[in-house]
Amino acid sequence: MLRRLTFVALLFGAYTLQAQSHADAAANEGIWHGYDGEWRYVSRLLVSLAEAIPADKYSWRPEPGVRSVSEVLMHIAQSNYYLLSVTGPKMPPELESNDVEKRIVSKPEVMAYLRRSLEAVKAARVQLKPGDRQRKVKIYGEAVSVDGMYLRIICHDNEHMGQLIAYARMNGIVPPWSAGVVLPK
Repeated sequence: MLRRLTFVALLFGAYTLQAQSHADAAANEGIWHGYDGEWRYVSRLLVSLAEAIPADKYSWRPEPGVRSVSEVLMHIAQSNYYLLSVTGPKMPPELESNDVEKRIVSKPEVMAYLRRSLEAVKAARVQLKPGDRQRKVKIYGEAVSVDGMYLRIICHDNEHMGQLIAYARMNGIVPPWSAGVVLPK
């Protein structure tokens, strides 16, 4: 009898996991599908989280001397362009100065730069020709592959997304994907 109950419990558990898996498929679109899929995923999450944070919280910071919400988002956008520029595409001139994070702070402007930077990375990667990913570029005196630069971009964006999740939760904001909101593709 115990064996039958165990079997039924395992069968029910497997069914529940499969049903949850199908429900999560749309939310997790891109995961486990290589760099391009992961890029789509992190881009969607960053944009949805930035949208979920109210404009009046863009100046919020956990303590003095730590980046505010808008500063983190502009840091992501500026870094996306900078790291991408190491591989060839030019950085927008207005983002070359060190005061960008302090100067561009309104939610609409920050969102526009974030979206454009994410799209710039996606578009530049799509245009790479065979062999381009192994090409060596110089950053901070070190020769690295173009592929390594793209990996640094995605890792950097994920790192700061974690920071923004903490910021959001400290302000009572639930990340949209945790609240069950289906994210656009």
